[in-house]
Amino acid sequence: MTYPSFLWLIALPLVTAPLVYLAGRLGKRIGQRVLAQGAAIASLLAAWMPFILASVELRIYGPHSFAAEAISLRLDGMGLLLAGLSLGLGTLVVLFSGSYMANEAGEEKYYAMLVAMIGVMIGLGCTGDLFNLWIWFEAMAVSSYLLVAFYRDQPASLEAGIKYLVQSAAGSVLVLLGIGLVLSQTGTLDLMEILTIAETSPLMLAAGALFLIGFGVKTALVPLHTWLPDAHAQAPSGISAMLSGVVIEAGMIAMLRSLLALTGVESLWGPLLMGFGALNMLAGNLLAFGQKQVKRMLAYSSLVHIGYMLVGLGITFYAGESGGAQGGLFHMLNHGLMKGMAFLAAGTLLYALHLSLGDHKPLLIADLAGAAKRYPIAALTLSLAVLGLGGLPPLAGFMSKWQIFVAGFETHNAWIGALVAFAALNSVFSLAYYAPLVNAVYRLEPSESVLSGKPLSGLMKVPLIVLGLATVAIGIWPALLDWLTVPAGATVLVGLGG
Repeated sequence: MTYPSFLWLIALPLVTAPLVYLAGRLGKRIGQRVLAQGAAIASLLAAWMPFILASVELRIYGPHSFAAEAISLRLDGMGLLLAGLSLGLGTLVVLFSGSYMANEAGEEKYYAMLVAMIGVMIGLGCTGDLFNLWIWFEAMAVSSYLLVAFYRDQPASLEAGIKYLVQSAAGSVLVLLGIGLVLSQTGTLDLMEILTIAETSPLMLAAGALFLIGFGVKTALVPLHTWLPDAHAQAPSGISAMLSGVVIEAGMIAMLRSLLALTGVESLWGPLLMGFGALNMLAGNLLAFGQKQVKRMLAYSSLVHIGYMLVGLGITFYAGESGGAQGGLFHMLNHGLMKGMAFLAAGTLLYALHLSLGDHKPLLIADLAGAAKRYPIAALTLSLAVLGLGGLPPLAGFMSKWQIFVAGFETHNAWIGALVAFAALNSVFSLAYYAPLVNAVYRLEPSESVLSGKPLSGLMKVPLIVLGLATVAIGIWPALLDWLTVPAGATVLVGLGG
């Protein structure tokens, strides 16, 4: 039996995750703690080969499937995009974590769960039926919970993990109820079959609402977002980068999969997505404004960027404008890269100023005063990240927002035009809480924390440099990511019958 490349892409991280744990245990016994990180890097680097092959196969043959008993997998543009984001950011997070997690109890569990979570998210993006979508969704919730609550001796970390798990479990129950309703009405769980046979009925509408709310918890739709600031603030910074850069995006992909299967049932999914997008932008900006803790501010700003993605996707759902979905998914990639860079840059400074001294206090904006003088690379990449998130040209965030805005105006719909103008104003408003961070880093005299901080290892700087260069390069040449964003946008359009 011939197995497609994307099957190996899913399997490699899942199969090697236990080996990463065993390597870490062996490393402790022989005094080589670096073995866990080395095994994790080797696992993810090995997964890049099937990813490259899968992307070539998708380009040549188009979307293709693999089916076995009770398992249905399908590679399309959205699955490839999520796989690329998970694998790319995940590899950099593992590289970053060497110094950050050094000498932490349970370091081998951290790397094993991180590799497993990456494999699970790739599987979620490539699922072909609702039940397996739910299974992958649950596995992602469990693995990410264990990483959010990694500092179990810290009460705030444990509380954040429990809050995250409880809300994720509630969302999962709603999704399972929705799956039951779909099965009772269609007799199948295959997403492609549901798309062709689903008919409008109150029960199918209820199923769609359950999917929107259930997956909306993981996507951090307002008001289902309350787990997000605590989870991001209390998790290790590498996991904060994954939560904001990939996990909430994986939740959105799951939501899109389910709603696309029900597009023949209801035409209101587009307005609902745009409405939630507007609410996320407004609430996220208001909650982020005035925040003193760096990681909480970055967490709340993720709500805003989920809003931009929803607006772009909603435009395509409602008006069939292909640029909306492509722009929304382009922003998904850009947000993953820029927010990942922001959390990793903040993490390097948190490590230098607090964690390396045995202090688990949160990182405040005031702590970063004058940080550019001692930590120029961390300061520069943190500034690039927040300015890119704010939409300043010529950085990546501007290009994806611009694509969404253009798609909205091209619908020639007054309400969508007003929504696009509202989104643009929210982008400008976000600079009101990003600017004080940049000002503190560059214009203020060094704080006591900066003066007494530890030096950074060269390995921690490598992911920052890679992400910083990517943010600038994509802003100048956005076509760099067309091989991911164009097929992903086409997947949405095909699902809508375009």
